[in-house]
Amino acid sequence: MSLVAPCPTASVPARWGFFISTHSLFAILAILLLAGCGPSVNRYLLIDASLRAHDPKGADAIVQSAEKEYGEKSRLLYGMDRGMTLQLAGDYQQSNAVLEQAEEELDRLYTRKVRTETLAFMTNDTALPYEGDPYEQVLINVLKALNYVLLDQWQDALVEARRIDHRLNVLSDRTNEKNAYRDDGFARYLSGILYESTGDVNNAFIAYRKAYETFEGGRAWLQTSVPSQLRTDLLRTADALHFTQELSEYRSLFPGTKWESSQSLQQLAQVVVISYNGRAPRREDRFLDLPIGLDALQLVLLNRGFSSANRNSNRGVDTVLYGLNGRVVRVALPQLIPQKTSVLVDRVSLIPDKGMPVTVDTELVHNVTALADKALSERIAGITVKAVARAATKFALAEGAMRGAQQAAGKDAAPWVGLLVGLLAKGLAVASEEADKRSWQTLPDEIHLARTWVPPGQYQVQSRLAGESQGFLLPEAMKTLSLEAGETAVLIQRVMP
Repeated sequence: MSLVAPCPTASVPARWGFFISTHSLFAILAILLLAGCGPSVNRYLLIDASLRAHDPKGADAIVQSAEKEYGEKSRLLYGMDRGMTLQLAGDYQQSNAVLEQAEEELDRLYTRKVRTETLAFMTNDTALPYEGDPYEQVLINVLKALNYVLLDQWQDALVEARRIDHRLNVLSDRTNEKNAYRDDGFARYLSGILYESTGDVNNAFIAYRKAYETFEGGRAWLQTSVPSQLRTDLLRTADALHFTQELSEYRSLFPGTKWESSQSLQQLAQVVVISYNGRAPRREDRFLDLPIGLDALQLVLLNRGFSSANRNSNRGVDTVLYGLNGRVVRVALPQLIPQKTSVLVDRVSLIPDKGMPVTVDTELVHNVTALADKALSERIAGITVKAVARAATKFALAEGAMRGAQQAAGKDAAPWVGLLVGLLAKGLAVASEEADKRSWQTLPDEIHLARTWVPPGQYQVQSRLAGESQGFLLPEAMKTLSLEAGETAVLIQRVMP
């Protein structure tokens, strides 16, 4: 038995050859209420849950199953997310295959269709292909280089180091602002480690020097100090190359820094620990509702108060209210939501079968959140201008559609037709306004690095969190290494406390 009494449908005649019913009105209201609603479960929450449960294969399965959800416009983002989860799952070869496809997609996106730009202007920037921020593009090659090292394919890793150098040189040439992201200290430092580990000390020194200059030059906004290990690397390689002037310069810059010569390290094995700490920042919509007239201003203030906080959960209500009022223009801008890690230091112990354990602390070498914030701040002015122009154009078109419909409907039907078309056109203009919130969210908040040399032999690797979480053992970080003289072992761990 129905709890709602049926009522006859009242039709309003219209001169343009169709009629408007209450059923049609309810259908349109339902569409507007549902407009802009995303999936009920965010896949990144599921990925984070799997990583916290030390199940990287489960995280990768989530990304893989969501390939269709990414869509054609986010093929690059899918490749970057999948490349990271595959690396964490230990499938380095497949990770590189996916990242190679992502890099090819990135090269293809340099040529963009005018039709796509027009569609994005009439809806929102999510209609554009995702190209990633420059620091994300560099990290594609960084992950590939690490994968090749873990596959013991060092020459291929050096190819990626050269690609990193080329990409950063191009970026530097086309970036005029001095304090913009135009180089990458971590990518340079990793390249130097790869070069030195394969005996190319000259290129290693060049990479270390560029890394030092980048860390030092971006200290204010990068929120990353020059790693202490990098200072010893500069001293060691300058000494090995007999660069007396550079060695003297770095000695004066790093007083009291102790270092060992390259010759003394030849009979030792090297261990490099890369630690992915925490969660990358995410982006949310920040809605600016611009009223046209006093009544619209009162509506906006009653609906939102004086706060410009996120209103994503009430977008359906906003759509109907502003559509009925017809005098509110909505602008959507992206805002960064940091998810900072509480882990400041990872303490890695190499415990030999015989002898004393060697313990090193990781250092911050890559602040992903700071880079994401810098990338967005550099683009926000252009995003704002474009968003305001888009919102104004959509409002003008909706206004024109409403007035045209009223004139076509005639005197008797004009009020009803105007109300309905205005609700539909202006409501859709509000509902379709959305910021581009896409970003490489499988990245960590920070990347830490530790580097040490130990005598050849068998070692058990244990990693603990220093600071407030000191003593917490990372299950996935317990490994056994068998090291020979001159060998380099690279360990990657994901820290999600």
